[in-house]
Amino acid sequence: MRKLVRWTISLDSWGSTEVRVTRQHASLPRRTSAQRGFTLLEVLVVLSVFAILGVIASQIVNRVLDNQRTLAERGDRLAEVQRAMLILQRDIMQLNPRGIRDELGDPREPLLIGADGMIEFTRAGWRNPLQQARSTLQRVGYVVQEETLYRAYWPVLDRPPDAEPVLQELLKDVTQIEFFAMDVSGNEHSFWPLLGDSAQDPNAALAGVIMRVESEPFGAVERLWTVPSL
Repeated sequence: MRKLVRWTISLDSWGSTEVRVTRQHASLPRRTSAQRGFTLLEVLVVLSVFAILGVIASQIVNRVLDNQRTLAERGDRLAEVQRAMLILQRDIMQLNPRGIRDELGDPREPLLIGADGMIEFTRAGWRNPLQQARSTLQRVGYVVQEETLYRAYWPVLDRPPDAEPVLQELLKDVTQIEFFAMDVSGNEHSFWPLLGDSAQDPNAALAGVIMRVESEPFGAVERLWTVPSL
């Protein structure tokens, strides 16, 4: 509470001057706490909170971008695997009983599965849109070199001495691939054709081909395709 001093000057009827001093109590407005500015400590606290929120937001954005990048890479990889499986399926399901002669002139079976898990066979359906003087049958094989799956094919069935296969890259990052023959009894064979009496057993006739492949990032994948009887 502050005091106000009021001075009053008046003239009386005789021309003399009279000075009066009066004091009054009056309330003057004071500065309230709401009118005060921010202190340096308060500003620093606010800036720290905003900095922490900014770091959290940037981490969330980076995580979302990483997830999107991973999903895109997985999608591309899945498309590559599916493409390779479709090519394999197309070849195997068109298995043909036509045997061939190798570079030395020795006969070879229509389907060969080696102990190393690789496969070679004759397939039908080799398209010939240019009407070239060649067969619609094709000898193909699948082999892994340096963790890459290749499809090999030969331009002719009966190979000349200098015949070399043409390699087509199918799938990278293949750690292992194996092929097995399955007979009509459901038994798996790591090689084909069978030897001895088993080759003449009707219960051991070929019914399908099994493929087991391990590749990043999906791990082991297995496919079974039924094939025409040879």
